[in-house]
Amino acid sequence: MRKIALLFVVLALADYSFANALYHHATESGSLSMPDSTVRKNRKTEFKVTLGKSDDATVRNKSDSTKNTTRHSGVSFGLTFARFDLGFAKLIDNGSFTLSPQNDFLEYNSWKTSNVGFDLVQFGYRFNSHFKVYLSGGFDWTHIRLEKDITIRRNAPVLEYDASTVHFDKNRFSSTYLRIPLSFELRTKDDDRGKKFRFVFGPDMGFLLNGRVKQKSSENGKQKFNDDYHFTKFRYGAFARIGYGAAGLYAKYYFNDTFENSPQQNGIRNMAFGITVGF
Repeated sequence: MRKIALLFVVLALADYSFANALYHHATESGSLSMPDSTVRKNRKTEFKVTLGKSDDATVRNKSDSTKNTTRHSGVSFGLTFARFDLGFAKLIDNGSFTLSPQNDFLEYNSWKTSNVGFDLVQFGYRFNSHFKVYLSGGFDWTHIRLEKDITIRRNAPVLEYDASTVHFDKNRFSSTYLRIPLSFELRTKDDDRGKKFRFVFGPDMGFLLNGRVKQKSSENGKQKFNDDYHFTKFRYGAFARIGYGAAGLYAKYYFNDTFENSPQQNGIRNMAFGITVGF
């Protein structure tokens, strides 16, 4: 899985000079909307580099100095920084938000258990100005803030823990995934403010990159321990986003278990919801 992540880094470095030039062009013009710089292969195929905004091309009407947003149908590919998610994460134990007795060691702080993610690369096809399908790739983190003073064991045959005599000011149990969502986007026409409503939904897949326990205490200071911690290697689910302009809300739910090869945790699944920026 690390090789896949490295591929994104190599792609980013390969296009760095071009992306940097576009960035300076955007900042000098006072907008992060990138010019639609393309190499056209045919009438319906184009390749471009973007910087965190949509693939709209904004043009000026010379007669009345107004701006209109247009978009041709076709294929597009680009590096991007988009769909930045920040929200809450929840564990669902066999349909309940309350953990069962054998899993209560995973009791967590609901307000500090979070989900963070974003996309870095995108390949898509726009059918018309209202409908687009695209496959993207990025990273997704789930940070479970454990309430109890325990340490999840590394290299254990199942998900196990050790009770600690040390009180942890922070005891975070995290997973990092390479996320690959397939998105179906519906959007309205621009309103008088030049903005539109969007509704995006589809399946979401993820490959585990690593698990981590991060602890902080007055006795031991800051400590980090890495392992897979029986997080499922491949997860799959569904997501939905709704937004206006560049911001909105998102929710996602994974259909398979959060942990694998650990029978006591069968039926624990993960969901997240929050705000998203950068459609």
